[in-house]
Amino acid sequence: MGSAGVKVCAVVTGEVDAYVHAGGQYEWDSAAPVAVALGAGMHASRIDGSPLRYNRDDPRLPDLLVCRPEHAGALLAAIDRYR
Repeated sequence: MGSAGVKVCAVVTGEVDAYVHAGGQYEWDSAAPVAVALGAGMHASRIDGSPLRYNRDDPRLPDLLVCRPEHAGALLAAIDRYR
């Protein structure tokens, strides 16, 4: 898979359970896919569980988690253990 949009859509369609990106990206890479995911009832946050913030002076987002809401707690806990 290539773009963040394709990967987030794979979560939305149920092809995968989660998309975790810790390498940084620009807000325009994830803004629309995250909006689609949230509209579909998915969880979307930073990998520490904090909210995603868009339209800031610095357009970079350091990390991203999009997943089915029932997996969010376990994924955030696992990420926290290995960071």
